[in-house]
Amino acid sequence: MPPSDRPDYRPNTAGMRAYAEELEKRFWRLQEEGPKLQERARSLQVTEKSGDGLITATVGARGELIRLDIDPRIYRRPDARALADEITETIKKAGAKARDEVVELFATLVPREQMDAQLGGDTNALTELLRKQMRGEG
Repeated sequence: MPPSDRPDYRPNTAGMRAYAEELEKRFWRLQEEGPKLQERARSLQVTEKSGDGLITATVGARGELIRLDIDPRIYRRPDARALADEITETIKKAGAKARDEVVELFATLVPREQMDAQLGGDTNALTELLRKQMRGEG
């Protein structure tokens, strides 16, 4: 049952009002600064190297692989499974770093926890954050 359906429910109107005012400020800042930030995010690229330095992966802002370089010395170790695992791990590290940079880029407009939940697809965390903000708890 939603809280508003309970007989003892009293909305935190002051918290809601403060949150609405904050949303309005963010909206106007987003209108003003958003296009520049979006362009920077679109052009964002992150490069990571494997632990041994033989694999280099470059990803975009969404973690999509843009370039993969493999040093020819890698063939001295003929373990295809280990090579695949090292490539995968290097791409994951680059993707995580790209995500962190996007969160940092938008931190002035969108709270970090909210942006992180949004990018991670964590709808439960996002809903909980918004619920707390609406109640003036966050």
